[in-house]
Amino acid sequence: MTDAAVAGAPRTRAPQASDQYVQSLARGLSVIRAFDAAHPVMTLSEVAARTNLTRATARRFLHTLVELGYVRTDGKTFALTAMVLQLGYSYLSALSLPQLAQPHLEDLSLNLGESTSAAVLDGMDIFYVARVTTRRIMTVGISVGTRFPAYATSMGRVLLANLPPQKLDEYLSAVEFKALTPRTITAREELVAELNRVRKQGWCLLDQELEIGLMSIAAPVWNHNAGHVAAAVNVSLQAQNVAAQPNPEAYLESVREQIVETARAISRDVSAKH
Repeated sequence: MTDAAVAGAPRTRAPQASDQYVQSLARGLSVIRAFDAAHPVMTLSEVAARTNLTRATARRFLHTLVELGYVRTDGKTFALTAMVLQLGYSYLSALSLPQLAQPHLEDLSLNLGESTSAAVLDGMDIFYVARVTTRRIMTVGISVGTRFPAYATSMGRVLLANLPPQKLDEYLSAVEFKALTPRTITAREELVAELNRVRKQGWCLLDQELEIGLMSIAAPVWNHNAGHVAAAVNVSLQAQNVAAQPNPEAYLESVREQIVETARAISRDVSAKH
């Protein structure tokens, strides 16, 4: 999988104009979001191209962000500073889910010897809020804050499968499907059928649709008091390691049982706190 496939500019729908919408703020945030793992340092022209802004407009926003401390520059290129982490800190600190999920993910990772994660749905993407890494198995590094297209991830499908019908329809009407690998589902009807299956069985197995060689199994984390799925958790697996097991199907079933039980444990903690 190419970096551009998963680390491109954020895919969001342009909001309709209203007296409640501040375009300059939206543009400034788009400049911040233009920087990612594949584009940590960019020139003015590159920022303008990735944000669909004119060079003059991009320059004003970049230099404003430099003055505020969110961006640094050497006069030719620009890069984010650690200060941007403050933008997400309030959200993460108010969200108890990462703290509740982390010990469960650590236990599961220790038992399986595999990386585990928790994510929430944010627009068209999943947003990682907790992560326990054993080794890097993707060409693109994953950490808290990483985003991937929801339709092509196990956690994303779990989250989409449990959306209210109207919200799911809005997502399906807005999403831009891309074949990240030859296995990626890119047809709406096929994705809907898969989401129905995920909803009924209560978990999702993704086989090399996000990146060749990568498999994952995810399950939903419920907030039973609120009556909705608050997040999803998963285990990442290397396809070749799964194939090398004496009984691959039995191994996947064991992993599935453990991630489902982990999701239930986190759900109990989340429901008890809320």
